[in-house]
Amino acid sequence: MNLRKIHIVLLLVCALLLGLGGGYAGVKLAQSNNNDAQDNKAITENIEGAKETNTPKEMNKVGQAFNLIKENYLEDVDDQQLIEGAIQGMLTSLEDPYSSYMDVETMKQFNEQIESSFEGIGAEVSMVNDTVTIVAPIKDSPAEKAGLRPNDQVLQVDGESLDGLNLNEAVAKIRGEKGSKVELEIQRAGVSEPFNVTITRDTIPVETVYSKTETVDGKKTGIIEITNFSERTADEFTEQLDKMEKDGIKGLVIDVRGNPGGLLDVVEDILKQFVPNDMPYVQVEDQNGEKSPSYSELEERKEYPISVLIDEGSASASEILAVAMKEMGYDVVGQTSFGKGTVQQAVPLGDGSTIKLTFFKWLSPEGNWIHEKGVKPTIEAKQADYYYTNPVQIEEPLTLDHTGDNIKNVQIMLKGLGYDPGRIDGYFSEKTEEAVKDFQSANDVSSTGKVDEKTAGLIETAVVDKIRNGEDDKQLEKALAEIYE
Repeated sequence: MNLRKIHIVLLLVCALLLGLGGGYAGVKLAQSNNNDAQDNKAITENIEGAKETNTPKEMNKVGQAFNLIKENYLEDVDDQQLIEGAIQGMLTSLEDPYSSYMDVETMKQFNEQIESSFEGIGAEVSMVNDTVTIVAPIKDSPAEKAGLRPNDQVLQVDGESLDGLNLNEAVAKIRGEKGSKVELEIQRAGVSEPFNVTITRDTIPVETVYSKTETVDGKKTGIIEITNFSERTADEFTEQLDKMEKDGIKGLVIDVRGNPGGLLDVVEDILKQFVPNDMPYVQVEDQNGEKSPSYSELEERKEYPISVLIDEGSASASEILAVAMKEMGYDVVGQTSFGKGTVQQAVPLGDGSTIKLTFFKWLSPEGNWIHEKGVKPTIEAKQADYYYTNPVQIEEPLTLDHTGDNIKNVQIMLKGLGYDPGRIDGYFSEKTEEAVKDFQSANDVSSTGKVDEKTAGLIETAVVDKIRNGEDDKQLEKALAEIYE
């Protein structure tokens, strides 16, 4: 891990990636004409300044507490445990979910994650109102396959409550080796009762750019999906965009839905290909309100129209891209994004551990701050109703004349899969029973018309597969329909 990575300035959407270790949506703070040596020098000076800061007299109280515990506590206490606890306590008192302490082991795991693939469930998280909250599952990860969504709250892990744990402690319970299983209790907005999801951990690849073309009104249109802004993302994006431009695309859709962020220099390198030099692509504001804009060297914008796709899982660096393109006059399609507009700096403490502290705000080209508000789309578009259904918890089979939210969920899912339940209000009608029988028959299950645990699982799997395959993607359809208007 070189100096540039270790001393990176972070724009965090989450404190940890639920993989082998801690991963964050980090970014390098950069000026338009800075080189790596200048960046490293400035960051190192900040770190040295922190070391030289005078310690206030009140810190004697901390030393007194340390000695009191060491000399009098009933059981032996490790020095490092007390020191790290004091650091964590100071950071917790800030009530800032993006400022935190990362111990030696967590930093080691993060370094492994940022440079290669890693193991886990593949979801980025944040602490929201003292609750571990999913920011976004990673594309093709176990978390995505299990149906986890942005803003899902994780209440328990393998039957143990996460109440009172910080984010690092909660993640330590969730992560694990490939092939092992973890059961999460999830609370989802709009669902009255929590539900359990069992996920098998796996290797999570760091491939971040996917592209394809579609013909819209006789015009070849490029679609590039960015799932995370990691070290190779800008190069991959440029390679795939160059290929599509040589193939003669007449329009482009950039899809950052479910993208929780990444490295600032990476999103900068992408924006430099679109934002001309007469406007900044991002600004950073310090404690004194002084703003530092960053500019490209691009003379002109692209000749073809561009749209950007966002949703509630688009955060951090994704929002930098989306709001810059929006303020250039391009359409942003989908739903309001996550809303992460602060910048953190990772300051090594000399022993391999790091403090991650909020130093700055980032602002849009026009100086707007989207923190806790998100980027609003110019064209709002939601997915089909079955995209928002929830896992069905089965204690007793659901049958004719039953009512409830579980039945409503099943009806919406069946309708989304092409079966006709007759109604979607939660009443198990004869028409719903027929739809269940039709589904069971098509899936080689005894056609009882009852929704037992096996049938519910098959319905959920079919819905997740349809969503992951990109079928019936209303938001993408809307972006393509509007791009040449």
